[in-house]
Parts: sequence; structure tokens; C-alpha cells
Amino acid sequence: MRWVVLILLGLILISPGAYAAERMAVSANDANIRSGPGPNQDVLWKVEKYYPIEVIEISGVWIRFKDYEGDSGWIHKSLVDKTPTVVTKQNGCQLRAGPGTEQPVLIKIDKGIPFKVLKRDGRWIQVEHADGDKGWLHDSLVW
Repeated sequence: MRWVVLILLGLILISPGAYAAERMAVSANDANIRSGPGPNQDVLWKVEKYYPIEVIEISGVWIRFKDYEGDSGWIHKSLVDKTPTVVTKQNGCQLRAGPGTEQPVLIKIDKGIPFKVLKRDGRWIQVEHADGDKGWLHDSLVW
């Protein structure tokens, strides 16, 4: 009986669901999100560089994922990597000059804007957008 349990646990760990906790990010300047695993599948939407995804399943060279809103789609694995990234969860996020509410606001950011994570300081994250803009966001504002 013990062997059966170990075999079942092993199968669970190597199943497609085993990828569920893995975060990745779009590494291309822009990428098509498709309805299925293949270049002939419909394009559902497009995303920009640093857009974070959570892997659900891998099928050959295609990755099925969900995003910060729970939407899912497929992306070719050549378009993603393991760069640490975040995306803003709400409109009006304040990108600040430093880690703290006393720091000046550089710009206000809308929901759905992806950033590469540069470093962390407590609950503050130093980020960089693909266009080169840098600043600090509080971790409560991002996914």
C-alpha cells in the first residue's frame, strides 16, 4: 500500500498541474496570447515585455497560463523567461522616487502595466518598465 501512495504522489508531481506555482514573464517586446497551443490558433490578446504569467500546463513548446486577472491563454515558450516581474492591479498606482510614501510621486500608473523587479526594500519594490522608466511601487499594488 505504501508503494501505491508513493507512485500516486510521484504522478501528481510530474503532471501538468505541477507547473501551477511557477511564475514566468514575457521576454519579447510584445507577444500574442492564443486560444490554444499552436501558431494557427486565434489571438485572444497581446501583452508587452515583463508581463507576468503563472504556468498551468506545458504542451511541447506551448505554455498555458493564467494572469493576474485569472484570464488564461497560450504562449510559445520562446517568448518567456524567469525574469522576476510584477503587474499593477489597479488604476492610479503611484510610482515613487524611493521606497516610502514620503518619497515624491514620479508618475501615476494604470492597471495592467508590467514591470521588471530590480530589488526589494521591505514591502517596496524597485521596478523598471520596458521603456526604461524606473521607480518604486508598494507590493500591495501589484501581482
